[in-house]
Amino acid sequence: MVQSRSYHLLYTSGMEPLEVDEEGRARLRELGRAPTASWWVRDRVEMVLLAAEGWSAPRIAQHLEVSASTVRRVVRAFRQHGTDALERKLPGPPPDLQHQRRVQHALAALLEQPRTWTSSQLSQALAEHGLQLGPRQVRRYLNAMGASWRRTKMSLTHRQHADAVTHARRRLATLKKRPVRRG
Repeated sequence: MVQSRSYHLLYTSGMEPLEVDEEGRARLRELGRAPTASWWVRDRVEMVLLAAEGWSAPRIAQHLEVSASTVRRVVRAFRQHGTDALERKLPGPPPDLQHQRRVQHALAALLEQPRTWTSSQLSQALAEHGLQLGPRQVRRYLNAMGASWRRTKMSLTHRQHADAVTHARRRLATLKKRPVRRG
């Protein structure tokens, strides 16, 4: 009767009962207790083991303080992929290492030139090499390469007229408060 009740709880929570044999449970326990196992692997192993014991998704979620949809997603992934589903996978395609090397070599060649670059200028120069990157991506590559960079100084000295500057400084000097003489 307890078995049918647990099946009922699993069925009403949107999960089919999970069947794991004793050998599979032992492997899961070993995986969860491994010294190199991360916390999310231990939590996911616990989710699968509790689901195999007949716990419902909401009950597992409450016990582990996660959402019930997370429990369902982990159990569903375990059914489809086995223990491979317990590790985190990075989203998106794998990194294109050949492209990264091309960008780094092109950037290194550009940075060896005796001049100062902005990230926008580097982005345009890379486009001439057939590499389409925005200034933000260029800054990320520079950071990964360990290249030091800083923002250019914002100044208007190149647009000022020397006569106007000296006249303005004299005018300001006449407007300053003078110290009171005592004595």
